[in-house]
Amino acid sequence: MHWQKVTLVGVGLLGGSLGLAIKQRNLASRVEGYVRRESSVAECEKFQVVDKASCDLESSVKDADLIVLCTPLAQMRGLVEKMIPVLRPGALVTDVGSVKGSVVQELEALLSGAGAQFIGSHPMAGAEKTGPAAARGDLFEKAICVITPTNRTRQDPLKKLRAFWEATGARVMLLSPDAHDDLVSRSSHLPHVVAAELSNYVLSPVHPKEQAMLCANGFKDTTRIASGSPEMWRDISLANRKNLARVLGVFIEDLQEFQHALEHEDKKVIEDFFLKAKERRDQWCSSSASPSPE
Repeated sequence: MHWQKVTLVGVGLLGGSLGLAIKQRNLASRVEGYVRRESSVAECEKFQVVDKASCDLESSVKDADLIVLCTPLAQMRGLVEKMIPVLRPGALVTDVGSVKGSVVQELEALLSGAGAQFIGSHPMAGAEKTGPAAARGDLFEKAICVITPTNRTRQDPLKKLRAFWEATGARVMLLSPDAHDDLVSRSSHLPHVVAAELSNYVLSPVHPKEQAMLCANGFKDTTRIASGSPEMWRDISLANRKNLARVLGVFIEDLQEFQHALEHEDKKVIEDFFLKAKERRDQWCSSSASPSPE
């Protein structure tokens, strides 16, 4: 399907990459972007991630038949409330947020009452870098994109949204919002907390100055995602706090079991810990089709 006008509300890494993908694949006649700062307008123009960038939300979304929310989760409801008066009847609205339950619950009814359709999306493609300068038109190639329909989702908009993400190169998976949030609490949100705590603990100024000098590639690779946006990860952690708190509890228990094995010099338990991890990761790598950084 060819869209007449796609508006990206927020043009950072994901929004900018989506703009490039849409333009490069000729998925829309026009791509516009809403940003909060004038400096961001100039940056969008410099890297040509959209046809037009503006700090005027209403003009950006007016007449758009597809609107993609690419902002931190806590900003979405307020922005949607502001855009409702100028929404095109029948407009399809989606997002790229990492939590779906609260977003869908808030925005689906709000937009339905305005004559639009909201369907949640989460492309599992990202990086620690931010802003239009980091945007890549191939970011979504082979990445999983989860779409989270509900019993209020109409089939025609759902088919259009699925076709849109597939046209960017993504592989679409349909999940309920709750199932999505449960799964990503382990595979995406927990790793960010772990990477952040490793960075906080190991690089703390209370340690000798030589500590940082002994952090080599293993530490760098393990903590890469800790360089992500603090604002975004604050919102994600709070929005999925029940699931994240639960899996953190299980994770801490597993670490305590390993700690117990160390204290008791249990060689078999320690070796099995590392062996199981290697086998599971090696199997995942061999069966996974080019997993995207997330």
